[in-house]
Amino acid sequence: MTTDFTDVLIPGDWHHEFVPANGARFHVALSGPSDASAPLIMLLHSFPQFWWAWRHQITALGEAGYRVAAMDLRGTGASDKPPLGYDLPTRTRDAAGVIRSLGADRAIVVGHGLGGAVAWSMAALQPALTEAVAAISSPHPARMHVPLRTALTRTALSRLAYLQLPNLPERSLTQAGLLGQILRTRPAFVWPDDVVETYANAMRVPFAAHSALEAVRWYSRAMPSVSGRRFLSAVRTPVAIPALQIQGALDTIVRPALADVDSSALCRNLRFEMVAGAGHFLPEEAPEMVNSLLLDWLGSL
Repeated sequence: MTTDFTDVLIPGDWHHEFVPANGARFHVALSGPSDASAPLIMLLHSFPQFWWAWRHQITALGEAGYRVAAMDLRGTGASDKPPLGYDLPTRTRDAAGVIRSLGADRAIVVGHGLGGAVAWSMAALQPALTEAVAAISSPHPARMHVPLRTALTRTALSRLAYLQLPNLPERSLTQAGLLGQILRTRPAFVWPDDVVETYANAMRVPFAAHSALEAVRWYSRAMPSVSGRRFLSAVRTPVAIPALQIQGALDTIVRPALADVDSSALCRNLRFEMVAGAGHFLPEEAPEMVNSLLLDWLGSL
């Protein structure tokens, strides 16, 4: 069963737009002032999600006076799903292009999980466009210079190995069962069935499941390649812009104790926050805490 991309244009206290960037068309959910002079916050989601993962933050940040754009990354939601371009350098150029298409000179880039890796990359690769970065449940991509087992938990490594298989993960992701298992990494947090089904439905958009998996698979494939090593060298450049890193103490995907090893070394203006009693999917598990931390940090910029 497939679904149409319009099904992910979920209504709410936001409106939907499509903008061109880096040779593709991208969907963004917008909130807050329409004035292009208002500070722009880009929200970048993780796997296996789409822009809707930020529904609790979009309104809160918009009501605080920020112009908010929750973007569907390449291959997800209502954005284009080309056959190539699921590497971090390309996704970083995508985000930069969307910022320009929205008429902004600079943006505060906030990412969760894989979207956090794009946010970190923006600081190093697109410094002229990046005013500040916030990464949630996302170690700095410089962690890729060591074996993934040092950054990810055993559960995450096992799931990552499964996702490398051909075809089977694509089929499984369109079913709420597997997607629910990925989301429900912390049994104490109850994911409503309708939320899990919303994410599974987004994976049923043609080519969405494969595209999402290609972004995950890139991490395993990148480091042996010349382009991967070149990217790693670039993102290990120290940056001075303000950075916020939020980590759940009960994260069962990222090892919390090692989450800030590289960011502390590479970010001269880093604020690190550990959220007790919360896991990996912080924007949904602890939305009020995430909103409070973001707004407090934003107020200091």
